[in-house]
Amino acid sequence: QVQFVESGGGSVQPGESLRLSCVTSGFNFGRHAMAWYRQLPGKEREMVAAISNVGPDYVDSVKGRFTISRDDAKKTLFLQMDNLKIEDAAVYYCNVRPAPLLNTWGQGTQVTVSS
Repeated sequence: QVQFVESGGGSVQPGESLRLSCVTSGFNFGRHAMAWYRQLPGKEREMVAAISNVGPDYVDSVKGRFTISRDDAKKTLFLQMDNLKIEDAAVYYCNVRPAPLLNTWGQGTQVTVSS
């Protein structure tokens, strides 16, 4: 079945970095545009970065700080997050774009940014 397994989150201070990974299975990863999404409690999930055959796309608030990449051979999606800000704290998920694939989400990975 379709699976998304996110990892790499943690607790950091403002200005520090994290690298998220998402290992996928159960679908043809290489044929899909992929994206990272994040969600705060009580808020809608928002897309923060996407990658397709035309290149990457970022929400304005993370441009210049986040870098999305993919390894199609390993069916894995990455998100390098540099210069983290307090407002980046959320649970991060990966999925196809547009999401969700077969109404499936992973467990997400928690990113906490605090001083």
